[in-house]
Amino acid sequence: MLLAGIDIGSSSTKAVVMNDRSVVASGIMLTGASGTVAASSVMDLVLAQSGAAMGDLACIVSTGYGRVNVPFAQKNVTEISCHARGVNWYFPGVRTVLDMGGQDCKAIKCDEGGRVVKFALNDKCAAGTGRYLERLSKYTGVPLGEIGPRSLQPVNGPVSVDSFCAVFAENDVLLRIREGYQINDILAGAVDAIVERIVTIIQRIGAEEELAISGGIAKNTGVVSRVEKRLGMRALIADEPQIIGAVGAALFARDLALKSAK
Repeated sequence: MLLAGIDIGSSSTKAVVMNDRSVVASGIMLTGASGTVAASSVMDLVLAQSGAAMGDLACIVSTGYGRVNVPFAQKNVTEISCHARGVNWYFPGVRTVLDMGGQDCKAIKCDEGGRVVKFALNDKCAAGTGRYLERLSKYTGVPLGEIGPRSLQPVNGPVSVDSFCAVFAENDVLLRIREGYQINDILAGAVDAIVERIVTIIQRIGAEEELAISGGIAKNTGVVSRVEKRLGMRALIADEPQIIGAVGAALFARDLALKSAK
């Protein structure tokens, strides 16, 4: 039985095709101006990879910021539930999930079945999200993929960057650049500020072993290593952390398909 899950985020859209045991195909692309168009495009991509047709799929479930914009999905499920379920599929022992996406950050506590027990979100500020890192890359001229490693190699030590508000943090970064501070020191201070907000969100739910991180920021070694140090926990990260929500959606699709078959 083939199932599909689609996760339409504010920055990127992800999709997977799964069978009963594994991920058969996965794809990631920018969401752009239309979540509906992105959903169709990424579905075409994963179907081509899997060699399947839309009619071969027993069920499709959507999730994420634009989950209601997928006309061919049989159901939509919140991204909080899907990330908890997806992480549970990869790492059954995990009880704390940190999902760091383009525009929000979510801390989730789940049980042994991947069901959500408690969760907390960042407020309406973008600090601690992928969008903030993108702007940090723009201001400093450092490619996004290099921010993490370079933040771990300060020259004279991290410089102070506001951790309360993304706008204030960006102003601080621009000011530090004008003041002539080393870029690595600015990056270290900015990533420290991001982690300060992230840890605060996790503390609101009460972190429990084990910890998994999903979302695009899970690829940032500077953020991950600091979170691990602050919490005293090693983070488990899937080979492709951005598809976790889509995997969770596909697992919900399997539940729906099995229920319909009864």
